[in-house]
Amino acid sequence: MKAIQYTSFGDSSVLKLVQIEKPGFGENEVLIKITATTVNPLDIKIRTGSMQKVMPVQLPFIPGGDVSGTVEGVGKNVSRVKIGDKVFANNFGGTYTEYISIHEERVSIKPMGISDNEAVALVVPLITSYTVLIEKAKIRSGQKILIHGAAGGVGSIMVQMAKALGAYVIGTASGKGVADAKQLGADEVVDYKTQDFTQLVKNVDIVADLVGKDTQVKSFDVLKKGGQLISTVMPPSQELAEKFGVTALFVSSNASYKKLDFGKELVEAGKIKAQIAKTMKLEQAAEAQDLIANAGVNGKIVLEIN
Repeated sequence: MKAIQYTSFGDSSVLKLVQIEKPGFGENEVLIKITATTVNPLDIKIRTGSMQKVMPVQLPFIPGGDVSGTVEGVGKNVSRVKIGDKVFANNFGGTYTEYISIHEERVSIKPMGISDNEAVALVVPLITSYTVLIEKAKIRSGQKILIHGAAGGVGSIMVQMAKALGAYVIGTASGKGVADAKQLGADEVVDYKTQDFTQLVKNVDIVADLVGKDTQVKSFDVLKKGGQLISTVMPPSQELAEKFGVTALFVSSNASYKKLDFGKELVEAGKIKAQIAKTMKLEQAAEAQDLIANAGVNGKIVLEIN
């Protein structure tokens, strides 16, 4: 079967199309024939080698974190899915290929009424949004949340989930992303290239930081006392958290079918729609990663596999 892999760290030129053996599957695993995967910023960070201390991988490595496709085999202990089911799932690596074996815990039945491309574009955003909003922030109806990167691959889904949970949503975006975030339901959107969010936003309960750097540092100033700053990109300053009387967390998301099932219900209820920026072929993985690395992509880039 074909796969994209690399044998050394570096820029996108290290990504090579190769032929590898089709995987087997264990007693708790599901074998999926992959229809599509997506490109995530984490794929690029791992490829450069910058994550080796905190998230080491062995070379050669096949990138990718999410899949949609059809179940072709199940282990003897698998009970929730069966051969022939259309599924979407998350894994650490190994999805830029035609087949993958994933633990059943990470696999969910695909939402009804959407395509495989739409399903795969939802996997990481749904898991991350659930982790930030429900697992960590424990967001409540009526609370005010500021979401940085509100038109991006994760942010666009987090806006919709936060609205579905009854929050008042403020987003930051730029260019076309401002209109996109408003269309997704954001109550207010700040254009971070032309406006200073610290002058326009005050007393929010939660900041969801999907951007990091200076944006994260400035965000302490817009939180109310007792508020929460939750970042998915870099550890926030605990000194600033203490100074402003808030909680500040860096989170990484553990995949679970329960998180996907929660999102699936919102998708089927019409409260969350996938946001696809571009559809490409697996063979264009290097080009796709470069598009993500250059930023400014609103929504997800999907890689089709056929």
